[in-house]
Amino acid sequence: MSSNSFPYNEQSGGGEATELGQEATSTISPSGAFGLFSSDLKKNEDLKQMLESNKDSAKLDAMKRIVGMIAKGKNASELFPAVVKNVASKNIEIKKLVYVYLVRYAEEQQDLALLSISTFQRALKDPNQLIRASALRVLSSIRVPIIVPIMMLAIKEASADLSPYVRKNAAHAIQKLYSLDPEQKEMLIEVIEKLLKDKSTLVAGSVVMAFEEVCPDRIDLIHKNYRKLCNLLVDVEEWGQVVIIHMLTRYARTQFVSPWKEGDELEDNGKNFYESDDDQKEKTDKRKKPYTMDPDHRLLIRNTKPLLQSRNAAVVMAVAQLYWHISPKSEAGIISKSLVRLLRSNREVQYIVLQNIATMSIQRKGMFEPYLKSFYVRSTDPTMIKTLKLEILTNLANEANISTLLREFQTYVKSQDKQFAAATIQTIGRCATNILEVTDTCLNGLVCLLSNRDEIVVAESVVVIKKLLQMQPAQHGEIIKHMAKLLDSITVPVARASILWLIGENCERVPKIAPDVLRKMAKSFTSEDDLVKLQILNLGAKLYLTNSKQTKLLTQYILNLGKYDQNYDIRDRTRFIRQLIVPNEKSGALSKYAKKIFLAQKPAPLLESPFKDRDHFQLGTLSHTLNIKATGYLELSNWPEVAPDPSVRNVEVIELAKEWTPAGKAKQENSAKKFYSESEEEEDSSDSSSDSESESGSESGEQGESGEEGDSNEDSSEDSSSEQDSESGRGSGLENKRTAKRNSKEKEKKTKQDRTPLTKDVSLLDLDDFNPVSTPVALPTPALSPSLMADLEGLNLSTSSSVISVSTPAFVPTKTHVLLHRMSGKGLAAHYFFPRQPCIFGDKMVSIQITLNNTTDRKIENIHIGEKKLPIGMKMHVFNPIDSLEPEGSITVSMGIDFCDSTQTASFQLCTKDDCFSVNIQPPVGELLLPVAMSEKDFKKEQGVLTGMNETSAVIIAAPQNFTPSVIFQKVVNVANVGAVPSGQDNIHRFAAKTVHSGSLMLVTVELKEGSTAQLIINTEKTVIGSVLLRELKPVLSQG
Repeated sequence: MSSNSFPYNEQSGGGEATELGQEATSTISPSGAFGLFSSDLKKNEDLKQMLESNKDSAKLDAMKRIVGMIAKGKNASELFPAVVKNVASKNIEIKKLVYVYLVRYAEEQQDLALLSISTFQRALKDPNQLIRASALRVLSSIRVPIIVPIMMLAIKEASADLSPYVRKNAAHAIQKLYSLDPEQKEMLIEVIEKLLKDKSTLVAGSVVMAFEEVCPDRIDLIHKNYRKLCNLLVDVEEWGQVVIIHMLTRYARTQFVSPWKEGDELEDNGKNFYESDDDQKEKTDKRKKPYTMDPDHRLLIRNTKPLLQSRNAAVVMAVAQLYWHISPKSEAGIISKSLVRLLRSNREVQYIVLQNIATMSIQRKGMFEPYLKSFYVRSTDPTMIKTLKLEILTNLANEANISTLLREFQTYVKSQDKQFAAATIQTIGRCATNILEVTDTCLNGLVCLLSNRDEIVVAESVVVIKKLLQMQPAQHGEIIKHMAKLLDSITVPVARASILWLIGENCERVPKIAPDVLRKMAKSFTSEDDLVKLQILNLGAKLYLTNSKQTKLLTQYILNLGKYDQNYDIRDRTRFIRQLIVPNEKSGALSKYAKKIFLAQKPAPLLESPFKDRDHFQLGTLSHTLNIKATGYLELSNWPEVAPDPSVRNVEVIELAKEWTPAGKAKQENSAKKFYSESEEEEDSSDSSSDSESESGSESGEQGESGEEGDSNEDSSEDSSSEQDSESGRGSGLENKRTAKRNSKEKEKKTKQDRTPLTKDVSLLDLDDFNPVSTPVALPTPALSPSLMADLEGLNLSTSSSVISVSTPAFVPTKTHVLLHRMSGKGLAAHYFFPRQPCIFGDKMVSIQITLNNTTDRKIENIHIGEKKLPIGMKMHVFNPIDSLEPEGSITVSMGIDFCDSTQTASFQLCTKDDCFSVNIQPPVGELLLPVAMSEKDFKKEQGVLTGMNETSAVIIAAPQNFTPSVIFQKVVNVANVGAVPSGQDNIHRFAAKTVHSGSLMLVTVELKEGSTAQLIINTEKTVIGSVLLRELKPVLSQG
């Protein structure tokens, strides 16, 4: 291996080495000229030798150090050749770290990465999902056009992967491939369409991000997935939520009508409907039709509301902008409290939130008025935050709170932050403009500020006063005189120019002061700022036209000075004014109108919020923050006049649900058939995430579901076994079940009669007799129904059958296992679980229920069990063939397997009309048992017999709170189907069961010791099963 490393060493050693920050024990003396560089090379050599070592521990240590360097921002690119050779390592930990490194540097070292591309392709088939995902990330990071077909193929395969994490990375790779080769857009859209149908919350956010990057205009891809995305939104990771909410906001603006005139339209419609003439009635009804919100529109608003409590500021901001843009105005107020809560975050978050609040507060002041004090400025706020808070306070100002705000502003003016003080003065000016009742008060306050020591405050006051005086100049001659005196002390050019402009505009009202001001300005003309010089020229021209006797010579003197000024704007203005106001032979017709031109009535300036023109950008976007359209910004469309067809969002499962509803009402005709055929499909579909779309289909549908849940809750007082049914929504089935309980004898006769026509559902008919067995109780009691006793008569119990009886299993959450994934089954998905019921097909068989789902858009026919590959002695009772399964439909069937008291796998083929799929079922050891009830005396007697080789034990260490009776009971019954045995000692907990096949006893004892230890003892003839059960119980009891 060392010989292979020479070329890499020469390549990396030829240039200047980069310090990697690793403390290496160098033996090279630093006295040489290149001592430092030699030391750096030594550090690299150390890592390279570790990477080329035969020991995995050395390689792993080297990779950890390298990844640590990357995390600290160090450059580790020159180690790429040594690292990439380990991409084929068999050690999974090394391989993970190698891929972390490659994702970081594959784009920089494309040539070297291409050499290992075959390894990356092989890794796409790796059993470990992290490796498959990492290989895809590295492959998409090699930005070379020549491998685009390979990337395309890898993305297609990854999009159908069983792991949602790999599918998530496939969605990320779509964006990278699109930026590399936009010509692949159509093929990528097909993959996006496929991934949009994915029901995993891990994938949803990433695929919507890919949709936004590649084809944001293809709204048709969202129709069928709209309700699913709305219902999955709460469970998606935070940054996925942000992307989905922004996309759904755009979608809602194209698919629903505006909810913003709801109140007016309802009132107007009522009046016009009754008062209009007959010939105008139809026209009026069309124009004033009452607004009814689309159920899908309401679904989006309702499902995003909980996210206002998110800890992620971006999510809260996304929900706020959604409510602002698409919800009725009466409901948008709930976002204000959440946005104010974000003001406690860091200054960057505050800045963005305040910008959006500033935009909102212009149009809807009432939303934020209750939180007025939240926008008061704090001394620790940075200037950018202070300015935004001032903006919001100005927008919220009204007659009721203006006195409070003005007192607050007086404090702000005294701030040491001069920029903030100047902004406050501008704010006072805007308040004076907007609220006429306080205009005089504000003006007097600003005049007082003219005597302030701070020049910036005085200058800003002058500018604001100038704007206010334009509104009513005739009433404020004294203020103009006072400002004229300030010319001797104010040096800020903008303030001096403002005073000169005011005096020029009002020169006829101050005839004695204006000429004197012009005389002073003529003296200092050459030293003034260009802005002031222009206003001096204007003042001279106005006085020449109104008071030429006193100012004629002064004006000519100023014009002569301006004629030779260095600034060409001033020279041009001087020549223009001379030709206009001083008549001569060359003067044109404009000279006659010089007075009207210079002294025309000018409109008062309109003081507006700088955020007024930002509302056309979507809130929370970069474009809104910058007030300019950024690259990639997608504009919100206007509301449509007429809503597009809402049926495009319907999926097949909703249509099926609508067909089932009338069938449930007609239960008197064929109640047994509906209960045993359709309710199973309904039960399974309720577990899938796609069925959540049907919940939101209409308001009536929700009421129907709540009604069914109410029925099931009432029934739970009679028989709590209906809890499982209430979860799956069996409405009509529950009524049949209550009837069956009240007439058990008639029911038994009926089920025997119905078995012949309903051969496909034999197992479900018989299982209904066992409902009392599944009663969830805290501590099981030996209660059996008569029908179950009849079925258990032939069971072979152990020699102690006189003291042992099968008891009711304790209620535990159902654990579902995947039998056939929908990807592997070409749309047919199968899951199974152990109901912990005695099997009706044989007293030695374990009962198994299988739920079959058709996730395709076509009918699947002839579903049956094909070839069976069972170990010697194992037997299987299969379910009857299913003729057909409708699209998006599901059905639950029962089967029994005799596992011969072993955990061996039962392998068989699940077949359809066209395909056969190999599947297998491996039972957990705890499902090979049936709970039994016995007394403590009988337990000790049997335990005394099963000692020596028949006893296994282990010591458990756990926290004391994990050794309470209820916790121990729940943990044990979750693992194994056992029954609790009464115990006279608080520190000893006993459980008993028997194996399904042979009836051998399984006795479990948990004896609590001093401190935080306990001893777990298992006594059984089946030592193999006993040891396996011990291994499964020990970690469960130990953990918290």
